[in-house]
Amino acid sequence: MPKERKEVKLNDNSSMDFIHRFIPADATALKDNKNKSHALLLLHGTGGNEDDLVSVGKMLCENCVLLSPRGKVLENGMPRFFRRLAEGVFDIKDLKHRTQELADFVEKASQFYGFDLNKTIAVGFSNGANIAASMILLRPEVLAGAILFRAMVPFKPDYYPDLSTKHVLLSEGLHDPIASEQEAKMLFDIMKKSGAKITLKWQNSSHNLTQEDIVIAKEWLTSIFSDS
Repeated sequence: MPKERKEVKLNDNSSMDFIHRFIPADATALKDNKNKSHALLLLHGTGGNEDDLVSVGKMLCENCVLLSPRGKVLENGMPRFFRRLAEGVFDIKDLKHRTQELADFVEKASQFYGFDLNKTIAVGFSNGANIAASMILLRPEVLAGAILFRAMVPFKPDYYPDLSTKHVLLSEGLHDPIASEQEAKMLFDIMKKSGAKITLKWQNSSHNLTQEDIVIAKEWLTSIFSDS
């Protein structure tokens, strides 16, 4: 009989500081599956929590390890990963602090749960995509790459880090009033100048996540995994 995937859910009083869900890969079902050691870091949008992107993670990679933390910042009671001063205006000092905090958590989690940072892809939506982009720029050693749904430029870096080994997918909405076309192109340019293997895909949508996002992201992820 296949072994059940035993989920772990910890609150922020644990040694790893974030309320989160951890869902391991099913090793029994994955004996011959080369994706078994890959992990997805799931980062929700404003008002979401550690449950929001689990179904997306399973659609993207049925047999990947899933790690899904809840943002610590509250905005009118809604969880976020960092503060903002207004819609589209980030508190850069807090963003950078929270990025380091989240990166430290991912490092601790990899040691605790035994997954490989070199095979870990962030999957972020909106606020989660923005902090994932920030992590790639500030702490590239903790991620192999990222899928960024409706991302904006987190900050303009003082220098371009070496992202030559990183894979990044930007999936943006053509009619998005928050993460604009200009923002997407600026983020693409920053990643490109940093040497990342960057792909930009446009969806005929607003800020919402669509089925086409999932299809494109799954195809991209399968391609990345087959090369690793």
